[in-house]
Amino acid sequence: MSDSSHGHTPAAWTGVIIAFIGFCVAGVFMVAAQPVGFWVGIAITLLGAVVGGIMRMMGLGQPKDTHPVHKTTEPGQRRPADIQA
Repeated sequence: MSDSSHGHTPAAWTGVIIAFIGFCVAGVFMVAAQPVGFWVGIAITLLGAVVGGIMRMMGLGQPKDTHPVHKTTEPGQRRPADIQA
C-alpha cells in the first residue's frame, strides 16, 4: 500500500483544497452567526467536488485501471487462516 498513488493527482489536490477553504469559510460564518456566509461556505465546499470531478474527466485524475481488483482466493478455496488445527 505504501507504493499507492491514490489521491496524489492535481484533480484530487485541487478538489480537497477548495473544499477545505469552503469548510473554513462556513466555520467562520457559523461562529459569527451569519447564515448567508455559512451557506456560501457550503457552496464553496461543494464546488470543490465539482471542480475535482471535472478535472478528473479532463484526464488530471488517477486512471481507473491503476488499481485492479486482487483476488486472494478462488471461489470455494479456503485460506490458511480459515483452517483450524
